[in-house]
Order: sequence, then structure tokens, then C-alpha cells
Amino acid sequence: MSTLEPVTSIPQATVARLPLYLRALHQVAEAGNPTVSSAGLAAAAGVNPAKVRKDLSYLGSYGMRGIGYDVATLTQQISASLGLERGWGVALVGVGRLGQALTNYAGFANRGFAIKAVFDSATDQVGTKVGPLTVQHVNELPQVVAAQKIAIGIIATPAEAAQDVCDQLIAAGVTSILNFAPCVLFVPKGVDLRKVDLAIELQILSYHEHHKTLPDRGTRLAPRRRRGSSVPSRRTRAISGALPTRTTRTKAVDE
Repeated sequence: MSTLEPVTSIPQATVARLPLYLRALHQVAEAGNPTVSSAGLAAAAGVNPAKVRKDLSYLGSYGMRGIGYDVATLTQQISASLGLERGWGVALVGVGRLGQALTNYAGFANRGFAIKAVFDSATDQVGTKVGPLTVQHVNELPQVVAAQKIAIGIIATPAEAAQDVCDQLIAAGVTSILNFAPCVLFVPKGVDLRKVDLAIELQILSYHEHHKTLPDRGTRLAPRRRRGSSVPSRRTRAISGALPTRTTRTKAVDE
């Protein structure tokens, strides 16, 4: 696999697909395959091969014809581009059922993330255990974020508390936030915000399921008008249709 210097600025659409490629590469590696073609990587990631090659070219990575990409090398390149080799500490606020499930999810550690602290404002939650972590009061965010060098925060609170928690995370020094609360949050420039709303995703699926059950009525598109052409009004068409058609008769001539 040949490599060139990676492009400094990678399009956001490409950045969004890099984790898909990384997940696919882990699956290929677990299957015991040392190399993967762009077609194989595309199939595993759910995109087309041309897009894979275009995206990976931003990393300075080009597969070898007939061989493809070296799985270990490409995995390292994508991980480095995503900053996963640094190992990010994460603070989670809101230890309801969702927050507890996220805290106990083992997949984060395998991808370069470690939830180092969990917080809540409810006094009956503070001091309890979620996995190996002790729940701390949300007012302790500034001290813990500074001590643990945490840059990423997860919000798993009810919607009405989310903006206040978001503001507290930012004030504590967190600059990237993943929001699971079903609401829109506002953040200042320099803070990156991502949103996961499971209810919205289910509603989109509901739309598709609903329309699968509707009769196929077909869609008739009106013909496009040429620029400068005129279309007679409804009144004009009605009057025209009411008038008799005038025909020209030829007078017979006796020979």
C-alpha cells in the first residue's frame, strides 16, 4: 500500500465515514484477513468503492492494485486521523437508565474512550456506584474535569436540565459534547456538539413503515413549462372548449 502526505483538511462528510471504515477494518482483522480491497471495505461500510478510495486518499493512503489495503496499516492511519491514539477521557452527566447503560458499555474502551467520571444532581444518586465509578455531584465538574484532563462530555439528562448541564460542562473546560437529551442545545464557537435522538430515528422509521402500507397511487408530474411559453388560463380553456369548431367547406363545381 502506497502512502503520501495526508491532506490537512478533511471534508466533514469524509470524517463522518471514517469510523465506518474503522469498524469494518476491525471486522476484517477479526476474520483473519491481512488485506482488504476497496470493494470489500465498501461493502462492509455500506458505501461504494469509488467513495472509499476518494476518502482514503485524504489520509494519503492508496491501495495496491490487485492486493488492496493493508488492514493493520490502514487501521493505524484512520485511528491517528481521528485522534483515537491519544485515549480520550469522558465525563458523563445523568445516571438514569440510559446513563448507566452508557457507563457500563465496554465498546468505548476498545475505541479509545474511557468514561472517567459520572455526575448527577439528584442527592439520592450522589455517592452510589455505576460500575466501578462513584457518582459525583454535578457541582464538582470543574475540579474533576481539570484533574482528569477531560475534553469530552456526554449528556444523558432529561431535556429540561440539558442546557444547564451543557453550560456547566463548557464552563468546566469541556469542548466536545455528545447530547442524548431530546432537545436542541446552544453552544459557543469552539465547542463541538453532536446529537443522538433515538425517538427521532424511530419516527423516521415509522414514516417508512406507514408508507409501506399505503396503496400505490403513483405520482403524476406536471410537464415542465418552457421559459417564455404561456399557458392559457382555466377561463380561456373553458371558453375555447364551448365554441364550435369552424370548418372550411369546398363548394362543389359542376363540370
